[in-house]
Amino acid sequence: MKQISSKWLYLVVLSVIWGTSFILIKKSLLGLTPYQLGAVRTIITGIFLLAVGFNKLKTIDKRQWKWIGASGFLGSFFPAFLFAIAETEIDSAVASILNSLVPLNTILLGFAVFKIASTKRQILGVIIGFVGTAILILKGAELNPEQNYLYAGFVIISTVMYAANVNIIKRYLQDVKPLAIAAGNYAVITIPALITLFFADFFTTETLSNPNLKMALVYVIILSFFGTALAKVLFNKLVQMSTPVFASSVTYLMPIIALVWGVLDGEGFSLWQGLGSLIVLLGVYLSHKRKK
Repeated sequence: MKQISSKWLYLVVLSVIWGTSFILIKKSLLGLTPYQLGAVRTIITGIFLLAVGFNKLKTIDKRQWKWIGASGFLGSFFPAFLFAIAETEIDSAVASILNSLVPLNTILLGFAVFKIASTKRQILGVIIGFVGTAILILKGAELNPEQNYLYAGFVIISTVMYAANVNIIKRYLQDVKPLAIAAGNYAVITIPALITLFFADFFTTETLSNPNLKMALVYVIILSFFGTALAKVLFNKLVQMSTPVFASSVTYLMPIIALVWGVLDGEGFSLWQGLGSLIVLLGVYLSHKRKK
């Protein structure tokens, strides 16, 4: 009973943290390019996690490092850049709703790669979820003709990567401490982030003299500490105490938080998009619910 209540607490806390992350990405982009943002976010998070979790690295077995590396790139490195690129063209609230595809992709990958069986209800949920996604993208493009909704593809790619990461943690890293996984992830990906930052023209006069840079860095620091470092540890723990699909269903609640922030920031949202969002969430719910 205690574990049941704990996993729901973790789920709610993560939903609030990650639901807020989308607006923080949007605000950070006012002073940084997507590549600069992704790199800075990864580096700052790496500093936080390695400062508190460096001594945990020795608990990781040599044979597990390949999975730690794969988890780092799929669950943190690439999505940090892909979401930043996506939000240069689509609203933060829409990005969060598309992120709800993670549980669907968790099931698809679990079936295709990890040989985890799916029920007819789950397959129906996947189909419904993708119908909702199509409505959301098409109607969003009509509401915001100045935005390029092809960039929604970057979010969808990220959801596939997140889904792969969840399955990797559950199958191959179940016995590794959550902080060790997170610290190990960033021990692997921080150097590539530093290289990316160098080639992203961050250290140029144009970037450093940007009047929006200071506030952008404040937003990135908040995003890195809460939205990435702390959230990664909490999420790894949630995956281990529950199931991959339950852990990925954090995306049920995230869009609500992100939508509130988006509306407060003046983002448009139509009834059709609301319908598409509900259809996505219905698909996620059906795919999550197993037949008794």
